[in-house]
Parts: sequence; C-alpha cells; structure tokens
Amino acid sequence: MLTCSTTILEIMALAFTKNHAFLLIGPLWVSLCLVLSCKNKGNPRVSEQLQAAPPTLEENIIWPKPDSKIGGIPVYDQFAHLEPLFRFSNDTTYVVNFWATWCKPCIQELPYFEQLHAGAKNDKLKVVLVSLDFPKKLESTLVPFVQKRGLQSPVLVLLDGKYNDWIDKVSPDWSGAIPATYIYKGAKSHLVGKPFENYEELKETVQPFL
Repeated sequence: MLTCSTTILEIMALAFTKNHAFLLIGPLWVSLCLVLSCKNKGNPRVSEQLQAAPPTLEENIIWPKPDSKIGGIPVYDQFAHLEPLFRFSNDTTYVVNFWATWCKPCIQELPYFEQLHAGAKNDKLKVVLVSLDFPKKLESTLVPFVQKRGLQSPVLVLLDGKYNDWIDKVSPDWSGAIPATYIYKGAKSHLVGKPFENYEELKETVQPFL
C-alpha cells in the first residue's frame, strides 16, 4: 500500500506508451512553415512536436501538447513530452508542485498553492499542479477531486513510470518523495522536498524569485 513516504523510485513498475506533440505556428509564418514541412516531410515528429500555450499560461511561451485529456485535464504519458515546462527561460517564476490524491500531506497543502495562484494574477508567477496519480484512478478519483475542490491552478497529469530516468532532470536534490515543489526562474531554481506547513512558508520560499 502506498503512503506519502513512498518514493517515486519505489513505484517504477509503471510504463506507458509514447505519443507526439506539435507546435501550432501562426498565419504570419505560413511560408516558412511550408518550407520546413517539405524539408522534414519524412519525419512527422518535427512538424508535430509542440503547441501554443493554453489560456491559463503565458501566450508567448511554447507549451507542450498533452498526449490526451481526461475530464479536461491534460495527461502526459512521458516526461519528455512535459519537460519544456521545466526549461522556460522567460522572466516568469514557475512553481511546480508534484502531488497525488492518495498523499495526505499533498492534499493538506493544496490550498496554499491555490492562494498563491489567486494572488499572482498581476505578477510574473505561474503555479502548476502535476498529479502523479495512477492511471486507473484518474477518472474515478482525480477528476472528481479536482472538480469538487474547484481547483483554479492548472492541473496536469504525468504518467511516466520510469521515474529513475527523469527525477534528476527535474532536480538532483529530489529524493523522489511527494509532495515536492520545484520553483524556478530562468537558471535559478530550488527544490522543496517536504510539505509546506502554511501559506506564509510557501510565500516566503517563492518571494526571492519574484
């Protein structure tokens, strides 16, 4: 039985299929698009790699397209498909929280992230909640949970079970336990590998990045 002290490395048995993402380029670049599509005609991944950012995030960043959606929640089968989220180099601070519905400390601190998100409407700050819930629990547990709580922060799902391959790509300081929060702005980053006790603690941790 999994508990919140269970590390991600201990549940590495899960693995999932690959998919593609794509970039939707604006009409002003039609000519360039035609040239590139001809040049890379034999490689469909080139033309289907990334898409524009969803409305909840900045419009001038490239946002990875999900492999699927469930209950309106974007689902990523592989970390590589979501990795651009951790590589943005603009002047925005990103607060990425890893959580799951089966993790009690995760649930307890969610209101703090919601409060941070609500107060960041005029700031260069984006809160993203990355769920690590199991595939069989998405429709029966995660979707109703998000709907019942009325979560306003963007919620994503990452299903990549090869945890040992991507945990260090988020941060070498991450043990694999959740909750965990990765905060970064450009090249500056910080990993918090424990739950926040209150909103003030979260706010104080994020403040140096603003």
